[in-house]
Amino acid sequence: MSALEETITEKSVNLPVKAASGKSYLSRFLKLICSVRFGIVLLVSLALACLVGMLVMQENVDGFGNYYSSLTPAQQLVYGKLDFFDIYHSWYFNTILAVLSLNIILASIDRFPKTWNFVKPKITVPLRWIKTQKQTDSVVLQGENHTEIAEKIAQEMKKAGWRKTAVAEKNDQTFIFGESGVWNRFAYLAVHVALLTIFVGGFLTTQLGQTGSMPLKPGQTSNQIFETTFELDRMQEVTKLIPFEIICTDIQQKLVKDDGSIGVNNTIDWLTRFTIKDGNETTEAFVQMNRPFDYQGYRFFQASFAPVGRARNITVRVIAAGGGETQEITIPRDGAVNLADGTIIKFSEFRANFSVGKENTNEDTSNYPNPGAILQVTQPGGYAQTAYAFGEKMANMPVAKSAVAGYTYQLIGFEKVSEQHILSVQRDPGANVVYVGFILLFLTLVAVFFFAHQRVWAVIEKTSDGNFNVNFGGNTNRNNTAFDEKFKNFVGEIQKI
Repeated sequence: MSALEETITEKSVNLPVKAASGKSYLSRFLKLICSVRFGIVLLVSLALACLVGMLVMQENVDGFGNYYSSLTPAQQLVYGKLDFFDIYHSWYFNTILAVLSLNIILASIDRFPKTWNFVKPKITVPLRWIKTQKQTDSVVLQGENHTEIAEKIAQEMKKAGWRKTAVAEKNDQTFIFGESGVWNRFAYLAVHVALLTIFVGGFLTTQLGQTGSMPLKPGQTSNQIFETTFELDRMQEVTKLIPFEIICTDIQQKLVKDDGSIGVNNTIDWLTRFTIKDGNETTEAFVQMNRPFDYQGYRFFQASFAPVGRARNITVRVIAAGGGETQEITIPRDGAVNLADGTIIKFSEFRANFSVGKENTNEDTSNYPNPGAILQVTQPGGYAQTAYAFGEKMANMPVAKSAVAGYTYQLIGFEKVSEQHILSVQRDPGANVVYVGFILLFLTLVAVFFFAHQRVWAVIEKTSDGNFNVNFGGNTNRNNTAFDEKFKNFVGEIQKI
């Protein structure tokens, strides 16, 4: 606060004020809700709630079931009663956010009239007030009249950076005023707008956003995502629809060691390719680790995979019955290859742990203990026959040595991949709003701390010997050290006139 403002405030204090007991409850409430202290309390409360949300796993996060099971019954009960498992949708979190937003709005309204006074500054201030400023000085100049000296001082003010200047006269005194950065006084409004923008974005995300998982395997079409919701007595999966269809075209894994498992420790990357069908429009999409895909406000992340071993392609050695010609062919998943004699070999199925009978789809076969492929072989003009291609472990079984359509088959290689990838689907309508808020907040804070509102006054008085005595005073709202040096340099230039 400047000394002039302090003087005005002191005068105001001497006016009769009603006792606190005489104020209405509405006045007390408004004073409380727009106070800075109350705002700080709300900010701390909001930060603590967010901290709880980071420390306690939320129910829509993958792996929540295992986390909940690891808690003690007392923790489960207390956390559940306090809505810690879904804190961002809790009534008290939204209440804090709403009251804090109201506090920011009312505080801005309450402070604005005082700030607006800086837009139209008082030029003809008392000389005694100027001499009480932190930066003050005086010089004696020679000249023909006040006007000539005032013009020179105003020019020097502009050279020093105080480009907004004004000249006024009062009681045989000439006042020159210069300032820069008056907009800095309104920076708090930009900070408040940035915070409110962030709050609005967060509210849109929590109230209108969608999260869920979508399991995909090649050839599958889906427009459903699955979200896990939790109640104290049970956990359930909710199915939600998205407004377009996803058609999975391919999944792939890049492994550290090709002869290892498809587990997390041996995987470099998961890749999922799919087509989005939205009405008459189709869009090709690709998702991998650290590379999500965005479409119509929805974001697709690579989340997890099913630990069931499959093959993206297989390499089969085809041996003609009776010791004839040997061929090696590579067949893509659900694909087929034609031999020279017209025989068609189709890749029908792959099992990482082959056994006779129905496959156990719940078995973890990520280590490929006993790989085998099922083929469909069709001779020219004939019908499809089932053939088997095994690795070394089952290569000597009778079914592996039996000729089918004039050939026997050996599995000599395959590209490992899981049965399905699980994408995390997120619709975040407030994301861009939050980004705008943070950018505005960053720019505003830079402007607040690296710039300042600087004001300088000069008062010209004619002395009895015909010279002119000039008194200078100035103040700034921050960075006094830099302003002091700038002020001294300015006065030094004035002395050279």
